[in-house]
Amino acid sequence: MDTDTDTDTDTDTDTEGNARTDTGRWYVTRDLDDFLTRAGVFLRSRPALHTVPLTVTENLRTRGRSVYGEGPPEFGVLERGGEVRAAFFRTPPHWLNVTALTPGEADALAARLAALGRNLPGVNAECGTAGAFTEAWQRHTGATAALRQHQRLYRLGTLAAPGPVPPGRPRVAVESDRERLGRWHDEFSEAVGLGTVRDSAEWADAPIDSGGITFWETPDGTPVAMAGTSPRVAGQVRVTTVYTPPHFRGRGYAGAATAEVSRAALAAGADEVLLFTDLANPTSNGLYQRIGYRPVADFEVYDFMQGEGGRDAE
Repeated sequence: MDTDTDTDTDTDTDTEGNARTDTGRWYVTRDLDDFLTRAGVFLRSRPALHTVPLTVTENLRTRGRSVYGEGPPEFGVLERGGEVRAAFFRTPPHWLNVTALTPGEADALAARLAALGRNLPGVNAECGTAGAFTEAWQRHTGATAALRQHQRLYRLGTLAAPGPVPPGRPRVAVESDRERLGRWHDEFSEAVGLGTVRDSAEWADAPIDSGGITFWETPDGTPVAMAGTSPRVAGQVRVTTVYTPPHFRGRGYAGAATAEVSRAALAAGADEVLLFTDLANPTSNGLYQRIGYRPVADFEVYDFMQGEGGRDAE
């Protein structure tokens, strides 16, 4: 078992060296199987709100620990009274992702990670949790922070066509689409402010193997938009990587692709179909609501900076 046994000196510790606070016990590990044993039932108890940790841990389990980057993933579980109260994960160089916390729990986690010497580039969580953790991280580390993105999680209700369906048809991406997939993935990542952390050719492997990306193509066979889906975990599937190149926008292609992958997910047995949007983009938010998606919760992504504005990174 690969468990980090460093502790926050301001808290009591148990015999395993994990921190205890009056808000519970934070157990920190780099052992994915150990984490899933402890937190799996908790994560599956609210699959919509926990869609990101469910999906990421499934990809780590099936595709390897380096699928999101070269740094070792880290996980944590907050236990209180013998029950799991919250969980976090991080796949360097990406942001910390944490489930809902009270302000006290957020402060305890920030203190714990700061004492362990972790340098975080930011946090992604439901709005109240993201704000509370950001304030605590600044207190414990002296870092500064900036709001990067305000997101909304949607759940599909009754699927509807977004409007007149544009000419063309859906088609699942195959091996011969690899170069286009890689290029569009890089363009999508830049457009949503994620940067190109992952190698695009490596990223394309999974959707090609699983049929996880669908193109909308014109009657002459030209791909003009794409939409993807995550693996089904705990009954939920999340729509991802919806992208239309700039010169094809405004013609309904993204809506057609999104409606198709949503329909396919339901037909394949998904209990819930979810997606995230950037609330700064009213066009996409309006589109998804016309298709039948309804708001579930709002999330925020904060960047952390250290010193003279340089981002913290491991």
